[in-house]
Amino acid sequence: MESTAQRLREVRDKLSAAAAASGRSAESVEIIAVAKTATAESLCAAWEAGQRHFGHNRLQSLAAHHALIPEANWHFIGLLQRNKAKAALEMSLLLHTIGDLRIAERCNRLSEEAGLTCCVLVQVNSTPEDGRYGCQLNRLEEFLSELSPLSNLRVDGLMTLAPNKATESTLRRVFSSVREGAQQQAANGLLPTSPQLSMGMSNDYEIAVAEGATLVRVGRAIFPAATFS
Repeated sequence: MESTAQRLREVRDKLSAAAAASGRSAESVEIIAVAKTATAESLCAAWEAGQRHFGHNRLQSLAAHHALIPEANWHFIGLLQRNKAKAALEMSLLLHTIGDLRIAERCNRLSEEAGLTCCVLVQVNSTPEDGRYGCQLNRLEEFLSELSPLSNLRVDGLMTLAPNKATESTLRRVFSSVREGAQQQAANGLLPTSPQLSMGMSNDYEIAVAEGATLVRVGRAIFPAATFS
């Protein structure tokens, strides 16, 4: 059975190859090791192997793992509820899933009270027919303009979830559309000049890197789910 360090090395090697093939450096892409299926042992093994950015989509699990390695850079990648925003802010370097003005306003107010700046990504629903949460691309400029007055909120870029079981051509279309949307809003002054793009998971992160991802959320390729015989 492969160790966590070996699996992490394989992911890094594949990422490096995908970046090189598209004329990018591996250092331009950060791996977010999604720890949903990690044990305390495998989480610590990843840390010892040099992994520094981790993610969770559930606050309770984030709290448990944050307590194990508080010095890690933790990312919250799940749907953020207003009543749990304070806890998420206290533990997270970056919130990946802002797609609602009320949540954004809540995060801004909490950050203002704490004298902090909240770093976020806007979640984009690039395939609205699937009914997923997020801002549709055709509303992106409007939504970013609504966020602009929130002085304690720093919008660093965009995040998207690709459709399940999509073909490579569909994945490329989805990821490239989000990249182009980010570039357009950067030109409009509503995003940083080089915005963060959180795109790609265990099954498609190489395609996401080829299409411009700067953050890839890789879970089971590093922390496979436990199997029972």
